[in-house]
Amino acid sequence: MELANIEKLVEKYLDGTTTLQEEVILKNYFIGGNVAIHLQEYTYLFNYFAIAKEEQFKKTINLTPKKTKKRNLTWFSAAASVALLVSIFFGKQQYDKNEQRKEAQRIYVQVSKGLALLSSNLKKGEQAVAVLYTYENTINKILK
Repeated sequence: MELANIEKLVEKYLDGTTTLQEEVILKNYFIGGNVAIHLQEYTYLFNYFAIAKEEQFKKTINLTPKKTKKRNLTWFSAAASVALLVSIFFGKQQYDKNEQRKEAQRIYVQVSKGLALLSSNLKKGEQAVAVLYTYENTINKILK
């Protein structure tokens, strides 16, 4: 009868529905040494719980914060801020130079187009004047 009761208590224990008194009964049974063969695997579990219950943490924990780390973080954040500002300053200068270069190239292209147009118009005018000189020279020859 006791073995059937222990088997039911093991099932309840595995389901997580045992009371504290039932768990004490199981612990006493498995630690006692007279365990049925098919329940031998649970003896390791309850022996572990008995040993683990006796363990204690004996080291002291130092909870004082170290001030050097906080100061280092302050210096790191200040250095990062300075590095960011310097990079923005130099980046802005490079950007402005690049924009001036682009503007100068755009103006150069416009001036080149204007001068090319002026040159072609002057060549047309020169040809017209050359035709007039030829016409004038011909008239002067006829009139002489």
